[in-house]
Amino acid sequence: MPTVLRIDGFRFHFYSDEQNEPPHIHIATSDGECKFWLQPVRLAKNIGLKPNILRQAEKLVFENVEILLEKYNEFHGRR
Repeated sequence: MPTVLRIDGFRFHFYSDEQNEPPHIHIATSDGECKFWLQPVRLAKNIGLKPNILRQAEKLVFENVEILLEKYNEFHGRR
């Protein structure tokens, strides 16, 4: 599970066995984990994160979506 970014206690990563899904990113904190689709950015899953933390995570996804897509495609061999 490659880590792409670490920002303010959020760890952005993806799993290598999910390549049949659309581009997405997992975000882990000490309280839980969520998953966002990247095209378009929208919440796919939330496990244990409170709404205010989820909003922070979403904001960070929007701010970093280009690098997240680049890293996702690079890792999964997509163009």
